[in-house]
Amino acid sequence: MRPVVIAGAGMIPFERRDEDSLVNMMAMAGLRAMDDAGLGERPVDSVYVGNMASGLFNHQVSVASALVDRLSLMPAAADRVENGPASGGSAIKNGFLAVASGYYDVVLVVGGEKMREVIGPRATDIVACMTHPLAEYIYGVTLPSMAGMFARLYMEKYGVTRKHLTQVAVKNQENGLLNPYAHIQMKITMEGTLTHPQAHVNNPVVADPIHLYDCCPVSDGAAAVLLTTEEIAKELGKPIVKIAGVGQATDTHTLQERNDPTELKAVKIASQKAFEMADLGPDDIDVAELHDAFTILEIAESEQAGFFELGEGAKALEAGETRIGGRLPINPSGGLKARGHPVGATGVAQVVELVWQLRNEAGEHQVEGATKGFSLNFGGFGNNVLAFVLRREA
Repeated sequence: MRPVVIAGAGMIPFERRDEDSLVNMMAMAGLRAMDDAGLGERPVDSVYVGNMASGLFNHQVSVASALVDRLSLMPAAADRVENGPASGGSAIKNGFLAVASGYYDVVLVVGGEKMREVIGPRATDIVACMTHPLAEYIYGVTLPSMAGMFARLYMEKYGVTRKHLTQVAVKNQENGLLNPYAHIQMKITMEGTLTHPQAHVNNPVVADPIHLYDCCPVSDGAAAVLLTTEEIAKELGKPIVKIAGVGQATDTHTLQERNDPTELKAVKIASQKAFEMADLGPDDIDVAELHDAFTILEIAESEQAGFFELGEGAKALEAGETRIGGRLPINPSGGLKARGHPVGATGVAQVVELVWQLRNEAGEHQVEGATKGFSLNFGGFGNNVLAFVLRREA
């Protein structure tokens, strides 16, 4: 396979964007990625769009072809890729394979979702549609309820406490304050009080032991990367940030079918595949973006991806190892917790963040000296997972 370089990265702030359509949001992110690459008049061969549910959220389908038209990239090929909250990661994987195989030379990958077009309960229901229709959804299962059950089991097995969950939330909200693209720009304290002047409700339970501060917000947003060959990237004069490793794995659709619901097999396998392809290991990584839709997931994923031994992730968090300036900064962007989680955009946004980190372009939340990064995009409740290893060449 040919080496694949991320020559351009772009994103728009994640927030409530009532004035923007989904396609316009994705177009803005795509333009930023192409401008960042300095693409000029060079044609784009194909566009992959990561999007989970535009038909349900926005009553619009065929968003990939609509985006190509909006960007005037015809006759570029166009495909929408749907894989739940891992749609963005799957879109990047498809773009990677297209360039690596030699089929295309220049590929634009855009992830986007406009979730705030519907009311909160409707958004929760749309996201819950990814659960098993007969074994889970009809009984009222939602993703927060799954997170609550998983958190309780993980806490009992590995000694994770409510304090640890709050430490994840505090850390990531602090990081989000340094990131101008983050949706939630407010600080929280270990006591669970908001410093935002308009906030007056203290951290209610959502799905015990998961509280409000343990959950990502419902966001609108889009992010994009431009993938190309090493030769073209050098012509464009961009720093060489390669996708060094890609991994994907699946697990049973329903949690009840798993021998041990605390074991995230797809996370383990996808991470191992990505590291093997990159010829690197977890100890080589300088910065990681993990899918913390719920705070417990950052701790669990940090262990099951191989960064810490089982039961040691919370201890590393408590010791400050995962903070900016620590041994392995995790989610310096603020993660899904603070940056936000427009589901189809998240996997692409994670990779955009890593590109900025590896180029030393992350501003106030820069991880100094980072040359290797890792991202994990978690689909469903761990039933379809994408992992990426990025490396900046000297």
